Amino acid sequence: MATVPFDYMSLPTDVVNPAEAEQATESQETRYHRIRTVRLRQGVTLRTAARQMGSTIRELRKQEDETADLRLSDLHKWQKVLDVPISELVEEPDHSTLSPPVLKRARMLRMMKTAQSLKENATEPGIKRLAENLVNQILEIMPELEDVAPWHTYGQRRSMDEVGRAAAEPVPLSILTADWD
Repeated sequence: MATVPFDYMSLPTDVVNPAEAEQATESQETRYHRIRTVRLRQGVTLRTAARQMGSTIRELRKQEDETADLRLSDLHKWQKVLDVPISELVEEPDHSTLSPPVLKRARMLRMMKTAQSLKENATEPGIKRLAENLVNQILEIMPELEDVAPWHTYGQRRSMDEVGRAAAEPVPLSILTADWD
């Protein structure tokens, strides 16, 4: 359904108050993008996006609001993190779903995460071999998924290079023994 802009200036002033017309126009919130939908389909957490974009989770939550009017540079950062064309992030009035290539990639990404999890957690040699074959077959179809990690088993998985905040800023023992009365 297409929307036609309404020109309140063409009406007599006794019919429409320009200030009220402007408020009515602003209350019809326009959806500018679908970043949150794409992020969820791609399986990217806000924490991961914030780390890659050099931003805070709070800021990214604000940006994910479909009515947030983002700068082009912010949209470009999201495009890099989500690894999709910018056109997939921009809201188009007649498209309620993502394009077939992006949906296919999101599905393949989830399948690869599952295959990697099976491979990692397999205890029997036969199952491990089947999981390895599945991973190799997925890589034949989509080689760019080579570095995809398995689903997280417990909490946030971190690489060996990453150091948690507690290690970077250790808590002094005096806090633990302080008298809190």
